Amino acid sequence: MPIIRAKEKLLSVALIGAMGLAAMPAQALTIGVIPGMIADSIEAAAEVARAEGLAVEVVEFLDWTTPNVALSAGDLDANYFQHVPFLQDVNAATGFDLQVVDIGVLSRLGLYSNRFDSIDAIPEGAQVGLASDPTNQGRGLRLLAEAGLITLSKDTYDVTPDDVVENPRALRFVEVDGPQLIRSMDDLDVVQAYPSLLVNAGLADKANQPLILSAPDEDQFAIHFVARAENSADAELLRFIEIFQTAPEVRAAIDAAYVGYRDLYVLSWEEGAE
Repeated sequence: MPIIRAKEKLLSVALIGAMGLAAMPAQALTIGVIPGMIADSIEAAAEVARAEGLAVEVVEFLDWTTPNVALSAGDLDANYFQHVPFLQDVNAATGFDLQVVDIGVLSRLGLYSNRFDSIDAIPEGAQVGLASDPTNQGRGLRLLAEAGLITLSKDTYDVTPDDVVENPRALRFVEVDGPQLIRSMDDLDVVQAYPSLLVNAGLADKANQPLILSAPDEDQFAIHFVARAENSADAELLRFIEIFQTAPEVRAAIDAAYVGYRDLYVLSWEEGAE
């Protein structure tokens, strides 16, 4: 998820996401998503909601910037595409007052390679693709440390390559915009990637072949429902989230997005997450 560094940039991008929103029914609950597992699961919930009389419009965005711009501007009632550290960075960078409403699916992060089939096989000087935004990059570095490839100066997620104190294989870190990491797999030796995005790219078998996966209890990195502060307790939004978390149609859509590979994701609301 590329970090937003300037409010001006966000406001210019807002025009892109806002196109087409004006035609939606004013009374419909509008939820912003990104393609793939996220959009498929939200659409499954929307179909159930519509059947019980709750009007829902699902709006897809192709980037990880515009959904928050559109939400803050009032063009959406909520969005569902980001984890908590990413949202915190966005609020800090823009002055937005967007709030977490509830938790969704945790997609475990993996290290993937088209060239090597194990951590041990990664050679000296290998190029490693890391997300360019701070929150996902920190998660990727932590995963490299868990794999024993590097040592970090602190046990937190706000780490950068500058916090690498031991790098015995002289790994070379290459920053790549999050959505482009999968496309970089043929050019780089190893990349961090979300399994659901690999599936969405037509690489289902590769999605189930990570060199290592992140822990299943990183609840802060689960996708969360986010809304403006004044809308966070909206009854229709809360009902929609309840449908999302309980409808069998949604669970089927989530599982299909991971091609039945249950180890790749966690239904965080069932795991004691808050």
